[in-house]
Amino acid sequence: MREAIRAEAERLGFSAFGVAALSGPWPESDGLAQFLADGRQGQMTWLADTFNRRRHPKALWPEVRCVIMLGLNYGPDHNPLDRLADTSCANISVYAKGDDYHEVIKKRLKALGRWMGDQYGAPLKVFVDTAPLMEKPLAARAGIGWQGKHTNLVSRAYGSWLFLGAVATGLELPPDQPEADHCGSCSACLDICPTKALTAPGQIDARLCISYLTIEHRGPVPEALRPYFGNRVYGCDDCLAVCPWNKFAQASAELAFAARAALASPRLSDLLDLDDHGFRQLFAKSPVKRLGRDRFVRNLLYAAGNSGDPSLVAPVRALLADPDLAVADAAQWALKRLA
Repeated sequence: MREAIRAEAERLGFSAFGVAALSGPWPESDGLAQFLADGRQGQMTWLADTFNRRRHPKALWPEVRCVIMLGLNYGPDHNPLDRLADTSCANISVYAKGDDYHEVIKKRLKALGRWMGDQYGAPLKVFVDTAPLMEKPLAARAGIGWQGKHTNLVSRAYGSWLFLGAVATGLELPPDQPEADHCGSCSACLDICPTKALTAPGQIDARLCISYLTIEHRGPVPEALRPYFGNRVYGCDDCLAVCPWNKFAQASAELAFAARAALASPRLSDLLDLDDHGFRQLFAKSPVKRLGRDRFVRNLLYAAGNSGDPSLVAPVRALLADPDLAVADAAQWALKRLA
């Protein structure tokens, strides 16, 4: 039964497959509890709100017997670090340059779920990063990879570039062996983090993380952190891209994850005048869309302030009276920097 499910997952295009056992100690919940106790979640209050359901898969769904973890390769065809040198460019994280991975993966998970229901009749639930489920620890338990020192999943076959999906099932399937940690003495991800958000191996302070600050954080970003953004306007790939295990990674064959022409290397000068309608058109079916125009333009202004490009003074000045206070504040900061 397990191998039949694996074969169907491969037919649907999934790159990695593993089964996570749910028995035994579950130290991941202790780590999350400490993370929350330290306040390192920043404005992500939903992490605390859902802790009781997130601490163990059975707390989310008592009937679950095991969790099938699936990975989908989204490896880029270039080194994302190369984009950081062009300060006139708005740098968007690799995962967000194509279609929204939630929609792509959920469609396949539902297809796999329907097939499993027809074949075996057991209850199941599918998840893609939207439910209180600890996907990365589960993926490590399922043998897909291990959580590196940057807290993200690392795969020996795909490096840092795997989207994760989960099928929680009432079936009793033979579990895979957890993947061993293969980071060794390497500290590349810790060393490259611009804001030192990786405070220790396996420890992150979201309040310092550029991915968190550009995506989750609402309102003005602390001024001391803005220069570290460089040209990053949505997410940050530094700790992922520098991982030596990426030498085994391969460019994704998924057309949905290929960078759209307009997002591959967009110019700051072409984006600063985006209104809400233009923003929604540009980022239709993109994960960037959930950010909203105001937070995105706020990030663009931080990048403009870091660019040293005097040609951006005019579009920055035009945003000084923006109705959104964080945008107006960012415009004022950027103008001072450019001057």
